[in-house]
Amino acid sequence: MGLSAPPSARTAAHALLVTVLRRHRPLDEALESSAAIAALDERDRGFVRLLVATVMRRLGQIDALIGHCLERPLPHKAVIAQDVLRLGVAQLVFVDTPAHAAVDTTVELARALRADAHIKLVNAVMRRLDREGRALAAAQDAPLLNTPGWLWRSWVAAYGEDTARAIAAAHLREAPLDITVRGEPQAWAERLDARLLPTGSLRREGGGNVALLPGYDEGAWWVQDAAAALPARLLGAVAGLTVADLCAAPGGKAAQLAAAGARVIAIDRAPRRLQRLEENLRRLDLRAETVAADAAEWRPSEPLDAVLLDAPCSATGTLRRHPDVARLKTPADIARLSQIQQRLLRNAVQMLKPGGRLVYCVCSLQPEEGSDQIEALLAEGAPVRRVPIDPAELGVRGAVTPEGELRTFPHLLADAGGMDAFYGARLERL
Repeated sequence: MGLSAPPSARTAAHALLVTVLRRHRPLDEALESSAAIAALDERDRGFVRLLVATVMRRLGQIDALIGHCLERPLPHKAVIAQDVLRLGVAQLVFVDTPAHAAVDTTVELARALRADAHIKLVNAVMRRLDREGRALAAAQDAPLLNTPGWLWRSWVAAYGEDTARAIAAAHLREAPLDITVRGEPQAWAERLDARLLPTGSLRREGGGNVALLPGYDEGAWWVQDAAAALPARLLGAVAGLTVADLCAAPGGKAAQLAAAGARVIAIDRAPRRLQRLEENLRRLDLRAETVAADAAEWRPSEPLDAVLLDAPCSATGTLRRHPDVARLKTPADIARLSQIQQRLLRNAVQMLKPGGRLVYCVCSLQPEEGSDQIEALLAEGAPVRRVPIDPAELGVRGAVTPEGELRTFPHLLADAGGMDAFYGARLERL
Protein backbone atom coordinates (compact mmCIF):
# COMPACT_ATOMS: atom_id res chain seq x y z
CA MET A 1 0.00 0.00 0.00
CA GLY A 2 2.76 2.43 0.99
CA LEU A 3 4.72 1.66 -2.20
CA SER A 4 1.92 2.78 -4.51
CA ALA A 5 0.76 5.76 -2.45
CA PRO A 6 1.18 8.90 -4.59
CA PRO A 7 3.15 11.95 -3.39
CA SER A 8 -0.15 13.66 -2.57
CA ALA A 9 -0.90 10.91 -0.03
CA ARG A 10 2.48 11.33 1.65
CA THR A 11 2.16 15.11 1.87
CA ALA A 12 -1.42 14.70 3.14
CA ALA A 13 -0.13 12.33 5.82
CA HIS A 14 2.46 14.89 6.89
CA ALA A 15 -0.15 17.66 7.04
CA LEU A 16 -2.45 15.42 9.07
CA LEU A 17 0.32 14.53 11.52
CA VAL A 18 1.14 18.21 12.00
CA THR A 19 -2.53 19.03 12.59
CA VAL A 20 -2.87 16.35 15.26
CA LEU A 21 0.50 16.47 16.98
CA ARG A 22 1.40 20.15 16.68
CA ARG A 23 -2.04 21.76 16.62
CA HIS A 24 -3.66 19.30 19.04
CA ARG A 25 -6.67 18.42 16.93
CA PRO A 26 -8.31 14.96 17.19
CA LEU A 27 -7.24 12.61 14.41
CA ASP A 28 -10.67 11.65 13.08
CA GLU A 29 -11.88 15.26 13.21
CA ALA A 30 -8.81 16.40 11.27
CA LEU A 31 -9.32 13.59 8.75
CA GLU A 32 -12.93 14.50 8.08
CA SER A 33 -12.13 18.17 7.51
CA SER A 34 -9.12 17.70 5.21
CA ALA A 35 -9.86 18.57 1.59
CA ALA A 36 -6.53 17.06 0.51
CA ILE A 37 -7.40 13.71 2.03
CA ALA A 38 -10.95 13.80 0.67
CA ALA A 39 -9.47 14.17 -2.84
CA LEU A 40 -7.58 10.87 -2.51
CA ASP A 41 -9.08 7.54 -3.51
CA GLU A 42 -10.32 5.19 -0.78
CA ARG A 43 -7.14 3.10 -0.76
CA ASP A 44 -4.88 6.11 -0.28
CA ARG A 45 -7.16 7.62 2.37
CA GLY A 46 -6.86 4.37 4.26
CA PHE A 47 -3.08 4.46 3.94
CA VAL A 48 -2.91 8.03 5.25
CA ARG A 49 -4.96 7.18 8.32
CA LEU A 50 -3.04 3.97 8.98
CA LEU A 51 0.29 5.76 8.71
CA VAL A 52 -0.58 8.67 11.00
CA ALA A 53 -2.37 6.41 13.50
CA THR A 54 0.73 4.19 13.58
CA VAL A 55 2.92 7.20 14.37
CA MET A 56 0.57 8.17 17.21
CA ARG A 57 0.40 4.59 18.50
CA ARG A 58 4.16 3.99 18.35
CA LEU A 59 5.46 7.53 18.92
CA GLY A 60 7.64 6.64 21.90
CA GLN A 61 9.36 3.83 20.05
CA ILE A 62 9.73 5.84 16.86
CA ASP A 63 11.32 8.81 18.61
CA ALA A 64 13.67 6.49 20.50
CA LEU A 65 14.75 4.86 17.21
CA ILE A 66 15.39 8.25 15.64
CA GLY A 67 17.31 9.37 18.73
CA HIS A 68 19.47 6.24 18.52
CA CYS A 69 20.78 7.51 15.18
CA LEU A 70 21.58 11.05 16.30
CA GLU A 71 24.57 12.40 18.19
CA ARG A 72 22.40 15.19 19.61
CA PRO A 73 18.66 15.93 19.62
CA LEU A 74 17.16 17.59 16.57
CA PRO A 75 16.97 21.37 16.93
CA HIS A 76 13.59 23.09 17.14
CA LYS A 77 13.92 24.39 13.58
CA ALA A 78 14.06 20.80 12.32
CA VAL A 79 10.39 20.06 13.11
CA ILE A 80 9.63 19.27 9.47
CA ALA A 81 12.47 16.77 9.30
CA GLN A 82 11.39 15.26 12.63
CA ASP A 83 7.83 14.64 11.45
CA VAL A 84 9.00 13.36 8.06
CA LEU A 85 11.27 10.90 9.87
CA ARG A 86 8.43 9.81 12.14
CA LEU A 87 6.32 8.94 9.09
CA GLY A 88 9.28 7.23 7.43
CA VAL A 89 10.20 5.11 10.45
CA ALA A 90 6.56 4.09 10.89
CA GLN A 91 6.58 2.75 7.33
CA LEU A 92 10.00 1.17 7.62
CA VAL A 93 9.53 -0.62 10.95
CA PHE A 94 5.82 -0.89 11.74
CA VAL A 95 3.85 -0.72 8.46
CA ASP A 96 4.19 -3.30 5.72
CA THR A 97 6.06 -1.02 3.28
CA PRO A 98 9.07 -2.35 1.32
CA ALA A 99 12.27 -0.92 2.81
CA HIS A 100 13.55 0.74 -0.36
CA ALA A 101 10.18 2.42 -0.89
CA ALA A 102 10.04 3.65 2.70
CA VAL A 103 13.52 5.15 2.46
CA ASP A 104 13.10 6.70 -0.99
CA THR A 105 9.65 8.19 -0.38
CA THR A 106 10.74 9.66 2.96
CA VAL A 107 13.66 11.45 1.34
CA GLU A 108 11.37 12.61 -1.48
CA LEU A 109 8.88 13.94 1.08
CA ALA A 110 11.63 15.90 2.85
CA ARG A 111 12.60 17.40 -0.49
CA ALA A 112 8.99 18.20 -1.42
CA LEU A 113 8.51 19.98 1.92
CA ARG A 114 11.73 21.95 1.29
CA ALA A 115 13.56 20.61 4.29
CA ASP A 116 16.73 20.96 2.22
CA ALA A 117 19.03 21.53 5.20
CA HIS A 118 18.12 18.15 6.63
CA ILE A 119 17.75 15.91 3.57
CA LYS A 120 21.14 14.25 4.13
CA LEU A 121 20.27 13.61 7.77
CA VAL A 122 16.87 12.12 6.82
CA ASN A 123 18.56 9.86 4.29
CA ALA A 124 21.24 8.75 6.76
CA VAL A 125 18.78 7.99 9.56
CA MET A 126 16.47 6.03 7.27
CA ARG A 127 19.28 3.97 5.78
CA ARG A 128 20.72 3.16 9.20
CA LEU A 129 17.32 2.12 10.51
CA ASP A 130 16.80 0.03 7.40
CA ARG A 131 19.76 -2.00 8.67
CA GLU A 132 19.13 -1.85 12.42
CA GLY A 133 15.59 -0.60 13.05
CA ARG A 134 13.64 -3.83 13.25
CA ALA A 135 16.07 -5.49 15.66
CA LEU A 136 16.18 -2.37 17.81
CA ALA A 137 12.37 -2.17 17.89
CA ALA A 138 12.08 -5.81 18.92
CA ALA A 139 14.27 -5.09 21.96
CA GLN A 140 12.34 -1.99 23.07
CA ASP A 141 9.91 -1.91 26.00
CA ALA A 142 7.03 -0.98 23.69
CA PRO A 143 4.20 -0.70 26.27
CA LEU A 144 6.22 1.64 28.49
CA LEU A 145 7.79 3.71 25.70
CA ASN A 146 4.51 4.38 23.92
CA THR A 147 2.56 5.43 27.01
CA PRO A 148 2.91 9.03 28.26
CA GLY A 149 4.44 9.02 31.74
CA TRP A 150 1.46 10.53 33.53
CA LEU A 151 -0.87 7.89 32.12
CA TRP A 152 1.49 5.05 32.97
CA ARG A 153 1.84 6.25 36.57
CA SER A 154 -1.92 6.63 36.98
CA TRP A 155 -2.60 3.11 35.69
CA VAL A 156 0.09 1.57 37.89
CA ALA A 157 -1.34 3.37 40.92
CA ALA A 158 -4.91 2.29 40.12
CA TYR A 159 -4.42 -1.27 38.84
CA GLY A 160 -0.85 -2.38 39.53
CA GLU A 161 2.08 -2.64 37.14
CA ASP A 162 1.10 -5.97 35.57
CA THR A 163 -2.34 -4.70 34.57
CA ALA A 164 -0.91 -1.35 33.46
CA ARG A 165 1.48 -3.20 31.17
CA ALA A 166 -1.32 -5.38 29.79
CA ILE A 167 -3.40 -2.24 29.12
CA ALA A 168 -0.55 -0.51 27.30
CA ALA A 169 0.31 -3.62 25.28
CA ALA A 170 -3.31 -3.95 24.12
CA HIS A 171 -3.20 -0.35 22.86
CA LEU A 172 -0.53 -1.29 20.33
CA ARG A 173 -2.99 -3.36 18.31
CA GLU A 174 -5.54 -2.00 15.85
CA ALA A 175 -9.10 -2.49 17.05
CA PRO A 176 -11.43 -4.75 15.03
CA LEU A 177 -14.90 -3.69 13.89
CA ASP A 178 -17.66 -4.40 16.41
CA ILE A 179 -21.33 -4.44 15.50
CA THR A 180 -24.58 -4.42 17.48
CA VAL A 181 -27.47 -6.11 15.66
CA ARG A 182 -31.19 -5.64 16.23
CA GLY A 183 -31.96 -9.35 16.02
CA GLU A 184 -30.71 -12.80 14.93
CA PRO A 185 -27.04 -12.25 15.83
CA GLN A 186 -25.92 -15.70 14.66
CA ALA A 187 -27.53 -15.26 11.26
CA TRP A 188 -25.94 -11.83 10.85
CA ALA A 189 -22.59 -13.18 11.98
CA GLU A 190 -22.68 -15.54 9.01
CA ARG A 191 -23.79 -12.85 6.57
CA LEU A 192 -21.15 -10.40 7.76
CA ASP A 193 -18.35 -12.98 8.05
CA ALA A 194 -18.15 -12.01 11.72
CA ARG A 195 -17.60 -13.72 15.04
CA LEU A 196 -20.31 -13.72 17.70
CA LEU A 197 -18.72 -12.59 20.97
CA PRO A 198 -19.93 -13.86 24.35
CA THR A 199 -21.18 -10.33 25.08
CA GLY A 200 -23.62 -10.54 22.14
CA SER A 201 -21.73 -8.18 19.81
CA LEU A 202 -20.46 -9.26 16.41
CA ARG A 203 -16.80 -8.79 15.49
CA ARG A 204 -15.05 -8.73 12.14
CA GLU A 205 -11.72 -7.46 10.94
CA GLY A 206 -11.62 -3.71 10.33
CA GLY A 207 -11.08 -2.05 6.97
CA GLY A 208 -13.22 -1.34 3.94
CA ASN A 209 -16.33 0.74 3.58
CA VAL A 210 -18.78 -0.12 6.38
CA ALA A 211 -21.71 1.28 4.39
CA LEU A 212 -21.21 -1.40 1.73
CA LEU A 213 -21.65 -4.32 4.14
CA PRO A 214 -24.88 -6.37 4.04
CA GLY A 215 -27.63 -4.98 6.22
CA TYR A 216 -26.25 -1.45 6.57
CA ASP A 217 -28.77 0.24 4.29
CA GLU A 218 -31.61 -1.76 5.82
CA GLY A 219 -30.66 -0.54 9.31
CA ALA A 220 -30.14 -4.07 10.65
CA TRP A 221 -27.11 -3.11 12.75
CA TRP A 222 -24.78 -0.33 13.81
CA VAL A 223 -21.10 -0.03 14.67
CA GLN A 224 -20.45 -0.08 18.43
CA ASP A 225 -17.51 -1.42 20.42
CA ALA A 226 -18.38 -4.52 22.43
CA ALA A 227 -17.65 -2.71 25.71
CA ALA A 228 -19.72 0.32 24.71
CA ALA A 229 -22.72 -1.97 24.23
CA LEU A 230 -22.67 -3.14 27.87
CA PRO A 231 -23.87 -0.08 29.87
CA ALA A 232 -27.33 0.13 28.25
CA ARG A 233 -27.90 -3.52 29.09
CA LEU A 234 -27.36 -2.76 32.79
CA LEU A 235 -30.71 -0.94 32.91
CA GLY A 236 -32.40 -4.32 32.46
CA ALA A 237 -35.80 -4.68 30.78
CA VAL A 238 -36.72 -1.20 29.52
CA ALA A 239 -39.70 -2.00 27.27
CA GLY A 240 -42.41 0.56 27.93
CA LEU A 241 -40.21 2.69 30.21
CA THR A 242 -39.22 6.31 29.68
CA VAL A 243 -35.42 6.52 29.59
CA ALA A 244 -33.22 9.59 29.19
CA ASP A 245 -29.95 9.05 27.35
CA LEU A 246 -27.74 11.95 28.44
CA CYS A 247 -24.85 13.12 26.22
CA ALA A 248 -26.37 10.73 23.71
CA ALA A 249 -24.61 11.42 20.39
CA PRO A 250 -23.70 9.63 18.18
CA GLY A 251 -26.54 7.39 19.32
CA GLY A 252 -25.39 3.80 19.75
CA LYS A 253 -26.82 3.49 23.25
CA ALA A 254 -30.00 5.37 22.30
CA ALA A 255 -30.45 2.84 19.49
CA GLN A 256 -30.02 -0.04 21.94
CA LEU A 257 -32.66 1.39 24.27
CA ALA A 258 -35.11 2.17 21.46
CA ALA A 259 -34.64 -1.28 19.94
CA ALA A 260 -35.42 -2.77 23.38
CA GLY A 261 -38.77 -0.95 23.43
CA ALA A 262 -37.98 2.07 25.62
CA ARG A 263 -39.38 5.54 25.05
CA VAL A 264 -36.07 7.34 24.65
CA ILE A 265 -35.33 11.00 25.27
CA ALA A 266 -31.89 11.67 23.79
CA ILE A 267 -30.16 14.75 25.20
CA ASP A 268 -27.03 16.34 23.76
CA ARG A 269 -25.79 19.91 23.96
CA ALA A 270 -24.26 19.95 20.45
CA PRO A 271 -26.89 20.42 17.70
CA ARG A 272 -24.57 19.01 15.02
CA ARG A 273 -23.91 15.87 17.04
CA LEU A 274 -27.64 15.56 17.72
CA GLN A 275 -28.32 15.81 14.01
CA ARG A 276 -25.93 12.92 13.43
CA LEU A 277 -27.79 10.90 16.07
CA GLU A 278 -31.10 11.60 14.33
CA GLU A 279 -29.64 10.49 10.99
CA ASN A 280 -28.36 7.27 12.54
CA LEU A 281 -31.73 6.49 14.10
CA ARG A 282 -33.52 7.16 10.81
CA ARG A 283 -31.29 4.63 9.06
CA LEU A 284 -32.10 2.14 11.78
CA ASP A 285 -35.84 2.97 11.66
CA LEU A 286 -35.80 3.67 15.40
CA ARG A 287 -37.51 6.48 17.28
CA ALA A 288 -36.34 8.83 20.01
CA GLU A 289 -37.27 12.29 21.19
CA THR A 290 -34.22 14.49 20.78
CA VAL A 291 -33.44 17.56 22.86
CA ALA A 292 -30.56 20.00 22.34
CA ALA A 293 -29.68 20.98 25.89
CA ASP A 294 -26.99 20.88 28.57
CA ALA A 295 -27.64 17.62 30.40
CA ALA A 296 -26.18 19.15 33.56
CA GLU A 297 -29.14 21.55 33.68
CA TRP A 298 -31.99 19.91 31.73
CA ARG A 299 -34.87 18.39 33.68
CA PRO A 300 -37.76 16.26 32.37
CA SER A 301 -41.37 17.39 32.73
CA GLU A 302 -41.94 14.46 35.13
CA PRO A 303 -39.60 11.99 36.90
CA LEU A 304 -38.13 9.27 34.71
CA ASP A 305 -38.03 5.50 34.97
CA ALA A 306 -34.34 5.35 34.07
CA VAL A 307 -31.36 7.44 33.02
CA LEU A 308 -28.26 6.41 31.10
CA LEU A 309 -25.39 8.89 31.49
CA ASP A 310 -22.41 8.23 29.23
CA ALA A 311 -20.50 11.27 30.44
CA PRO A 312 -17.93 13.27 28.46
CA CYS A 313 -14.51 11.99 29.50
CA SER A 314 -10.85 11.75 28.58
CA ALA A 315 -11.54 8.66 26.42
CA THR A 316 -8.34 6.98 27.63
CA GLY A 317 -10.21 3.71 27.33
CA THR A 318 -10.41 4.02 23.54
CA LEU A 319 -6.70 4.26 22.65
CA ARG A 320 -6.89 1.16 20.42
CA ARG A 321 -9.22 3.12 18.12
CA HIS A 322 -8.01 6.63 18.93
CA PRO A 323 -4.27 6.53 19.67
CA ASP A 324 -4.07 10.32 19.40
CA VAL A 325 -5.95 10.64 22.71
CA ALA A 326 -2.81 9.70 24.64
CA ARG A 327 -0.96 12.63 23.07
CA LEU A 328 -3.78 15.18 23.25
CA LYS A 329 -5.08 14.73 26.80
CA THR A 330 -3.32 15.94 29.97
CA PRO A 331 -3.92 15.68 33.73
CA ALA A 332 -5.55 19.12 33.54
CA ASP A 333 -8.16 17.65 31.18
CA ILE A 334 -8.96 14.94 33.71
CA ALA A 335 -9.52 17.53 36.44
CA ARG A 336 -11.70 19.67 34.18
CA LEU A 337 -13.78 16.75 32.94
CA SER A 338 -14.23 15.42 36.46
CA GLN A 339 -16.00 18.62 37.40
CA ILE A 340 -18.34 18.27 34.41
CA GLN A 341 -19.06 14.64 35.28
CA GLN A 342 -19.88 15.61 38.84
CA ARG A 343 -22.48 18.13 37.70
CA LEU A 344 -24.01 15.72 35.19
CA LEU A 345 -24.22 12.88 37.69
CA ARG A 346 -25.92 14.93 40.37
CA ASN A 347 -28.47 16.30 37.94
CA ALA A 348 -29.14 12.80 36.60
CA VAL A 349 -30.06 11.61 40.11
CA GLN A 350 -32.66 14.38 40.36
CA MET A 351 -34.35 13.24 37.14
CA LEU A 352 -35.36 9.84 38.55
CA LYS A 353 -38.56 8.71 40.18
CA PRO A 354 -38.23 6.62 43.37
CA GLY A 355 -37.04 3.16 42.36
CA GLY A 356 -35.77 4.51 39.05
CA ARG A 357 -32.39 3.28 37.82
CA LEU A 358 -29.33 5.25 36.76
CA VAL A 359 -26.35 3.86 34.88
CA TYR A 360 -23.30 6.12 34.90
CA CYS A 361 -20.48 5.21 32.51
CA VAL A 362 -17.30 6.60 30.94
CA CYS A 363 -14.91 5.20 28.33
CA SER A 364 -11.99 6.08 30.59
CA LEU A 365 -9.37 4.22 32.58
CA GLN A 366 -8.95 7.09 35.03
CA PRO A 367 -10.49 6.46 38.49
CA GLU A 368 -11.15 10.19 38.89
CA GLU A 369 -13.72 9.89 36.10
CA GLY A 370 -15.16 6.56 37.21
CA SER A 371 -15.24 4.99 40.64
CA ASP A 372 -14.18 8.20 42.40
CA GLN A 373 -17.31 9.92 41.07
CA ILE A 374 -19.62 7.27 42.52
CA GLU A 375 -17.80 7.15 45.85
CA ALA A 376 -18.11 10.93 46.17
CA LEU A 377 -21.80 10.84 45.26
CA LEU A 378 -22.58 8.20 47.88
CA ALA A 379 -20.38 9.85 50.51
CA GLU A 380 -22.30 13.11 50.29
CA GLY A 381 -25.58 11.33 50.97
CA ALA A 382 -27.22 11.39 47.54
CA PRO A 383 -30.59 9.53 47.60
CA VAL A 384 -29.32 6.51 45.69
CA ARG A 385 -27.90 3.07 46.40
CA ARG A 386 -25.65 0.79 44.39
CA VAL A 387 -27.28 -2.08 42.54
CA PRO A 388 -24.37 -4.50 42.08
CA ILE A 389 -23.80 -6.00 38.64
CA ASP A 390 -23.82 -9.78 38.32
CA PRO A 391 -20.92 -10.95 36.09
CA ALA A 392 -23.42 -13.23 34.32
CA GLU A 393 -25.11 -10.11 32.92
CA LEU A 394 -22.06 -9.23 30.82
CA GLY A 395 -20.79 -12.41 29.21
CA VAL A 396 -17.12 -11.57 29.81
CA ARG A 397 -14.95 -12.63 32.72
CA GLY A 398 -13.06 -10.09 34.79
CA ALA A 399 -15.32 -7.16 33.94
CA VAL A 400 -16.95 -6.63 37.36
CA THR A 401 -15.18 -5.04 40.35
CA PRO A 402 -15.54 -6.25 43.97
CA GLU A 403 -17.98 -3.34 44.46
CA GLY A 404 -20.21 -4.75 41.71
CA GLU A 405 -19.32 -2.14 39.10
CA LEU A 406 -18.39 -2.52 35.44
CA ARG A 407 -14.69 -2.22 34.64
CA THR A 408 -13.53 -3.50 31.27
CA PHE A 409 -9.94 -3.33 30.06
CA PRO A 410 -8.52 -3.32 26.53
CA HIS A 411 -6.87 -6.69 27.17
CA LEU A 412 -10.11 -8.47 28.10
CA LEU A 413 -11.25 -10.86 25.35
CA ALA A 414 -7.62 -10.66 24.18
CA ASP A 415 -7.90 -13.82 22.07
CA ALA A 416 -10.73 -12.15 20.13
CA GLY A 417 -9.04 -8.74 19.74
CA GLY A 418 -9.72 -6.95 23.05
CA MET A 419 -12.31 -4.29 23.81
CA ASP A 420 -12.54 -0.67 24.90
CA ALA A 421 -12.01 0.19 28.56
CA PHE A 422 -15.30 1.22 30.18
CA TYR A 423 -16.35 2.01 33.71
CA GLY A 424 -20.00 1.75 34.72
CA ALA A 425 -22.04 1.85 37.91
CA ARG A 426 -25.72 1.06 38.41
CA LEU A 427 -27.67 3.05 41.00
CA GLU A 428 -31.27 3.09 42.20
CA ARG A 429 -33.13 6.18 43.41
CA LEU A 430 -34.36 5.80 47.00
